[in-house]
Amino acid sequence: MENTILNSDHSLKDFDFDIHEQNTDKYIKTAKNVQLYVKDYGKGKPVILIHGWPLSNEMWEYQIEFLVQNNYRVIAYDRRGFGKSSQPWDGYDYDTLADDLSEIIEQLQLENATLVGFSMGGGEVVRYFSRHGGKGVTKAALISSIIPFLLQTDDNPEGRPKEKGETTATAIREDRIGFLENFGKIFFGVTIINKPLSTPLLEYFTTLCSAASPRATLKCAESLSNTDFRDELHTIKVPTLIIHGDDDKNVPIEVSSKKTAEAIANNTFIVYEGAPHGLFYTAKDRLNEDLLNFLNS
Repeated sequence: MENTILNSDHSLKDFDFDIHEQNTDKYIKTAKNVQLYVKDYGKGKPVILIHGWPLSNEMWEYQIEFLVQNNYRVIAYDRRGFGKSSQPWDGYDYDTLADDLSEIIEQLQLENATLVGFSMGGGEVVRYFSRHGGKGVTKAALISSIIPFLLQTDDNPEGRPKEKGETTATAIREDRIGFLENFGKIFFGVTIINKPLSTPLLEYFTTLCSAASPRATLKCAESLSNTDFRDELHTIKVPTLIIHGDDDKNVPIEVSSKKTAEAIANNTFIVYEGAPHGLFYTAKDRLNEDLLNFLNS
């Protein structure tokens, strides 16, 4: 018991406290009855990591560690409805999600930040530029991103048929956890002969996804599938890194990043040959180095 009591002769000034480091785990209120869980680590220029569907900030664990060690301040948050954030019934459209991001940037008083959006998170990056003028952001990175437009329409014939989205919604409603387990195998390119990650890690992925609100899982699936960002890409005028695997079965590169690279003028486009959707695990070392080179450039 004595070991747990501070000697009264010592004051706080005797301990090497860093005020910023003490406030790394927080909730930020972005709207009425909505609080987002935010991790804020390190010092230096800020990098904001926006997770994919239907994950949470924990997907970025290998990137957070690496970037903090390389002298960047890393902010990773849970989108509303996911992880430890509030789970409201509504607000899963990209306007609202971009407003949530804007509140985080405003309340943390971030400047010269880099936005990194994975998959669904790429939509928040684009909508933040078109809706909020990219305030405080000087670089952007789009990893396995769903932009510019996934849905098959007359003027987007390469897109995903509407029926596929309906099939996904039905599967989620009938057995959400079973859907997530199968989804993870496609996400990381797991087959009988190809096992790019361990079984426990794949199970952990399913666990992270299962923490999401069922309502948020469904509504965000609609948003990422049906939102058309094609007329907004011109608003991104900062240096942009685009990374995508050419064996991505969830978001085929032909309908997504190849078109994005044609529309954003100042971009660096890197294709990972043979890589699936979940690059943050299957190609984490290469992804980390490419991100760092871009941030340092």
